[in-house]
Amino acid sequence: MKRAIYAAVALAVPSAALIVGLLPASAATAGPIKGLGGKCVDVAAAGTANGTAIQLYDCNGSAAQQWTVGNTDGSIRALGKCLDVTAASTANGAKIQLYDCNGTGAQKWSASASGGTLVNSGSGKCLDVTGSSTANATRLQIWTCSTAANQKWTLPGGTTSPTTPSGTNLDNPAKKDVAMQIVSAAENSSLDWRAQFRYIEDIGDGRGYTAGIIGFCSGTGDMLELVEAYTAAVPGNVLAKYLPALRNVNGTDSHAGLDPNFTNDWRTAAADSRFQAAQEAERDRVYFNPSVRDGKSDGVRALGQFAYYDAAVMHGYEGMRAIRSQALKRAKPPAQGGDERTWLNVFLDERVIEMKKEEAHSDTSRVDTAQRRFLNNGNFDLNTPLDFAVYGEAFHIG
Repeated sequence: MKRAIYAAVALAVPSAALIVGLLPASAATAGPIKGLGGKCVDVAAAGTANGTAIQLYDCNGSAAQQWTVGNTDGSIRALGKCLDVTAASTANGAKIQLYDCNGTGAQKWSASASGGTLVNSGSGKCLDVTGSSTANATRLQIWTCSTAANQKWTLPGGTTSPTTPSGTNLDNPAKKDVAMQIVSAAENSSLDWRAQFRYIEDIGDGRGYTAGIIGFCSGTGDMLELVEAYTAAVPGNVLAKYLPALRNVNGTDSHAGLDPNFTNDWRTAAADSRFQAAQEAERDRVYFNPSVRDGKSDGVRALGQFAYYDAAVMHGYEGMRAIRSQALKRAKPPAQGGDERTWLNVFLDERVIEMKKEEAHSDTSRVDTAQRRFLNNGNFDLNTPLDFAVYGEAFHIG
């Protein structure tokens, strides 16, 4: 963290099965979803009214049991409507119904790579047969994920291991903007990352001044490289005169040669669109592009690419690579045959260990109540809307 240190916050998150996305759109499949006692997920009386109960029933091949999985929005559909958690509840026992498709988390589902569970993205909980009853018309609900038989489902085609979709990478402009908002929430307590070009202060973390959209630091070299790049493009700019001092303080927390006017001159420079462009270019060169490249190479989707990027922002790119090296001792990324969710959980575990080595970074909520929340919700593509908390402050994107 490069702005302020807040009180630590903990969030209890459900323990879900290993999750991969439902079948990609190109492989969308329709058919029955079979569960406890060999019975099928069924729309009561084949009703199409909003709120119609979803139940367990003898398989009969009717339209009320023909479910389409693999939709691009993560939904599961029958009779032209969507499998939905009533009132978007996240509580154990919330009933499942049929409802107009609306793209909310209450209608997004991910299937496990092992165990055959169906996890609701909005709640992080699993599709569950109430009371483990096999009686016809037993209602379906959501419940904390477990290995119980009443949460096992076989999807159309007889598979419990759907193909993982490719998704949209983090370097997609819309995804990149979301990534910048999440980082800004942690670095600057604001989703308005474009307002941070002028930000500068010493937060007492031993890195000297921290500034700009990504927390360039006078003590870690990236601020020096930024001002050098800006000066190469705009000779004689208001910050050029500080280059000798920035070289001298690199590797320390010293302000020697920078005070008393550096902070004001930084804010003056931030009004220059060329300095803003330089900040974005350095962000991409040093942090964003290599992190996304590594994420793609490891076979993780936008959430995993963001986890790499956010780690690079805090620990430096080489620091992120060191965290990844530690994670490789315990798990493998998808490109090496590992499970994506398992890999990201281990990577985040190692990230937390590294954060706790420094008092300034000991609040791990940017992992615990943001990235880990997205992961437990099965949101591998980092789709909006996103609701999360950092340092006790709640944020909403989308």
